[in-house]
Amino acid sequence: MTTHSPTREVGQSRWSGGPSLLTTRGLVDAHIHPDKTTVGSGWLPRRSAPTLADLIENDLRAQLSFQDSVEERSFALMRQAVLQGTMAMRAHVDVGTQIGLRNIHGVRAAAERLAPFLDVQIVAFPQFGLLSNPGTLNLMEASLAEGADLVGGLDPASLDGDLDGHLKAVFGLANKHGRDVDIHLHDAGPDGLAQLRDIAQRTRAEGMQGRVTIGHAFALCDPAQPGLEATLDAMAEAGMWMATCALGADPVPVLDVMERHGVKVALGSDGVRDAWSPFGTGSMMDRAHLLGYRTGASTDAELERCFRIATVAGAELVGSAAVSDFSGAESGDRLEFAANSIPELVVDRPSPLRVIRDGQQVVI
Repeated sequence: MTTHSPTREVGQSRWSGGPSLLTTRGLVDAHIHPDKTTVGSGWLPRRSAPTLADLIENDLRAQLSFQDSVEERSFALMRQAVLQGTMAMRAHVDVGTQIGLRNIHGVRAAAERLAPFLDVQIVAFPQFGLLSNPGTLNLMEASLAEGADLVGGLDPASLDGDLDGHLKAVFGLANKHGRDVDIHLHDAGPDGLAQLRDIAQRTRAEGMQGRVTIGHAFALCDPAQPGLEATLDAMAEAGMWMATCALGADPVPVLDVMERHGVKVALGSDGVRDAWSPFGTGSMMDRAHLLGYRTGASTDAELERCFRIATVAGAELVGSAAVSDFSGAESGDRLEFAANSIPELVVDRPSPLRVIRDGQQVVI
């Protein structure tokens, strides 16, 4: 078992007969889709979807049927996340010929309304295909001038049908505009591992070490899979990140294995009450709890690691000073909880008593 250094936070004044007032750094959601959410809207009945292609089709149908705007739905979710302690997030936002750039504009408008409280990176995400959906690549480039910060990708081989072409387009766009890359990769098994090694090789060849993230990366979640260790070593050499979401039925990484090979892990919500799933709250404390539950965390060190992944690691990924510069000072950015320790916090997953930005309590 790996020995983990304890998470250093600041505990203050113990209440008589109750828990301490525990002061912590803010939370980071490293993978969320606010443009798809139904938070703040009515209930959405969900269709059966046996394949990823079915899920994508259902999602498009739902998006085209929403009466509330992308901005209002995104704002409702992002506001909820802020009040639950999220200070930074990386938002994956759909771009495609079916919807144009409206989702980019809507999420950016919502982010601007919350700018004093929430740092938001937007990933232009080709949900409906990149090369296989003609016109999307041009829209992806246009999005980088209209609110998007990163270049996204999605299952280059299995959904887009052209691994080399997809990666050439994504990395070409990123290098042209000086942006980082964040690719969803659902493919598991040897094929998924092979794609990860190809991405690692291209990352090094393009001089983009430390600037590429793989979301989900289910292929990394089976420690018995031949080729796993070589793939992790290639990713570590390329400085690649993995973003996991600890979803109900999806595989999760073995955190000790990831640490041993030097692959950094961040944590996100993925979809929150959208066409893909009725679940999710936007609370990264809930998500840290789920990561601990799904990975079998039981010791204090393992629970502290889950909190660290939801805070320090996420802040490093998205570059959030609001979280990484935590000092516990009265004038700084912090969360205040009724709890005695970080492990207790992860297990009990309470809402913060107060969210503080720039020394002031957040009120939205």
